[in-house]
Amino acid sequence: MDAICNYLELVVHWLDETLCSLTCKLFVKCLCVRNRQLLVSAKCYRHIKTIRLLLILSVSLFLIPSICLGQKTLHYADSIRRTFNIPELSYAVIDSKKIIEISALGMHSIELTDTATINDRFHLGSNTKAMTAFIIAKFVEKGKLKWKTKFFNIFPDWKKNSNREYLNITLQDLLSHRARIQPFQGENDQEIPNFKGTKQERRNAFGKFVLTLYPIDVDTFHKFNYSNADYTLATLMLEKVTNKSWEQLVDKVFNQDLRLNVKFSWPENQKAKDTWGHSFENGKLIPIPSDTDYHLDFTEPAGDINIKIKDYIKFIQLNLQGMKGNNNYLTAKTYQFLLKGIENYALGWYNIYENGKELSTHSGTAGTYYTLVHIDRLNGKAYIIFTNSFNPDTQQGVRLLMRKLKETN
Repeated sequence: MDAICNYLELVVHWLDETLCSLTCKLFVKCLCVRNRQLLVSAKCYRHIKTIRLLLILSVSLFLIPSICLGQKTLHYADSIRRTFNIPELSYAVIDSKKIIEISALGMHSIELTDTATINDRFHLGSNTKAMTAFIIAKFVEKGKLKWKTKFFNIFPDWKKNSNREYLNITLQDLLSHRARIQPFQGENDQEIPNFKGTKQERRNAFGKFVLTLYPIDVDTFHKFNYSNADYTLATLMLEKVTNKSWEQLVDKVFNQDLRLNVKFSWPENQKAKDTWGHSFENGKLIPIPSDTDYHLDFTEPAGDINIKIKDYIKFIQLNLQGMKGNNNYLTAKTYQFLLKGIENYALGWYNIYENGKELSTHSGTAGTYYTLVHIDRLNGKAYIIFTNSFNPDTQQGVRLLMRKLKETN
């Protein structure tokens, strides 16, 4: 509460200074001339002081509820973090133009005293998918690909060794998980050969391998079959037509064009103070150093980006603007297709209609961070939560906080 009072004191001081200048005209009108001197009538002076006081009080009273509400959310978020043993938690509520709420709570690691800041980086996990789909969409707009482009039109030489069930899969099928590709989510996966070469060369080898496997049965309820390998295959199409690697394209679109400061794999925490992801083993959180030998089995385009929350906000705001009908880096028509163009799972986003609401949502984890994003398409707001741990407690805490953010904003 002291922080609120201090903040309001600053607000009131600023309003007082501002209103002083705004009331100058009133002073001038109240001036009267006597013996060549300018005098202010006492009655007019009292009126001006009253006006200033009323304006200051009205604006302050308007601000107090929102400040208190934000303070309550902050306390609730920190109680969630402590209750569910989440080392660090960052969250934001935004619309297409502004940040409504943002905060960073906790510590970089359970074994450190480094305090959380909004400049900390988090691994996005599968929230990378929307960013990969975003890059591909740019090159669809440029005419390099079409959503209905067939995979084997780009790789005709791969047909003879691939399962014939895949011969008609398209770029859109892959990005919306309709290609029936094996999931490769880290559990019960087919054993992957030890491919050699650059990341791009290994992704190509992985893609060839995946296409030799039997397709999975169609999920008749959800109408899609979630697969990380889908995004590797879609990325191979993009790499082939652009003659650039996924890493190069991420750098071009997000770092050079949009200035979002995107990086790969775990956030660097050995050479700099930043977040440590935490795995969950034998009932305990284990901090993971960034130099741990780790890879996503050639599915990096599905889940291997890290970013600061304040930069991720800018990415989501582009999507919010597009959903309002505004063109920016992509056209509004493209955003509509990415977020809601296909039933149940569009392109990098779950497409949800429930209780009169329209939502684009996704969660992400590679086992040591957990992120959750909800875009309310009707209200034009988005809710973002980043954490640096992953276990059932983390998931439950994040779900409760997401509910609270949506109730209070």
